[in-house]
Amino acid sequence: MIRRLATAAVMASLAACPLAAAAEQSLAAIRTSAVSWLEQHRTLPDARMVAEADPLDSRLRLTECTAPLEVSLPGNRPVSARVSVVVHCPVPGGWTARVPVRVKMFMNVLVTTRPLARGDGLGAADVRLEERDVASLAYGYVAALDQVGGRALARPINAGTVLTPGMLAGRQAVRVGDAVSMEASVDGVVIHADGVAMGAGDTGARVKVRNASSGKILDAVVSGPGSVAVLP
Repeated sequence: MIRRLATAAVMASLAACPLAAAAEQSLAAIRTSAVSWLEQHRTLPDARMVAEADPLDSRLRLTECTAPLEVSLPGNRPVSARVSVVVHCPVPGGWTARVPVRVKMFMNVLVTTRPLARGDGLGAADVRLEERDVASLAYGYVAALDQVGGRALARPINAGTVLTPGMLAGRQAVRVGDAVSMEASVDGVVIHADGVAMGAGDTGARVKVRNASSGKILDAVVSGPGSVAVLP
């Protein structure tokens, strides 16, 4: 009888004590792992990344992961201003969390120094390097003048505009210093002369040319590769 009472007392005591709760995964650690992975694996060369993970739902309860967390970006897509980073616990029955991260990626890009017209070529005086957040530049950017490759502008742009690949058209039909064939119409008579281009541009661009014989500076429009039409 006494033994049965003692056993009942022990069982009652155990029932009154809650089982030890499983350790929970730190949500802050999940966010930190997402940001650290982006900074290590998705920062562009010569760029400075600033990334901040949004708070996770405080009601989220995840078992503490006993293995190193695995982090990835679905589809290996490029980093934009907002990305969803996947953090996975690689154990049997492990969990997966998606972490929204806001990203800024600062690097030097080309910005125009003056208004430019359609067909204009680009020289060192037409652009300058400025640090911009390229993660927010949906249409891309140009980081160096040698990436332009002698191409002209496809449309007019204002001063202070970030140069993008979509703003560039084909190669320049005329470059600075090129020998050009000048054509002018005087009283219905077409005159041809040799000249030297003082500007660069694609067909339709307005440039200055110097008459090779007289040295006179004239306004002209590029009419094709190596040729210009002198304006009246």
